[in-house]
Amino acid sequence: MSTNDFSPAGAAEAALGEDAQAALFAQLILQQTNLALMLLGKTPNPQTGETTRDLEAARLFIDQLEMLEAKTRGNLTPPETRLLQQSLMTVRLAYVETVEAPAPEKPAASESAPAADSTAAAAPTPETPGDEESRKRFSKKY
Repeated sequence: MSTNDFSPAGAAEAALGEDAQAALFAQLILQQTNLALMLLGKTPNPQTGETTRDLEAARLFIDQLEMLEAKTRGNLTPPETRLLQQSLMTVRLAYVETVEAPAPEKPAASESAPAADSTAAAAPTPETPGDEESRKRFSKKY
């Protein structure tokens, strides 16, 4: 019996292989997306719990997703195409938001500075007529 003969068992193995490949492809896309979001500071590092901001490394993962989109164009199933496009849209938007947002400031070396800031933020500030007027200027009237 040659290897080119069709058999139901062979068809089941091929279908299982396709499902496994589709799952691995989806896992690859989600892994690249999650790493890009982590490097953009949108999700914390699962090992340390801290947020990281490395735009160059995040850009590398975004570029890899774009390369996958270009190289697989026309060869993906509709759900795979949607997953890749949605992932790219998410990381691109997160990248733009991160670039436009000011860089988070590092805490000062002295411990007294953060304590002073927290007490100042907790204290109520008296309202001045200018504050109330500026708030009114931006309210919607129907």
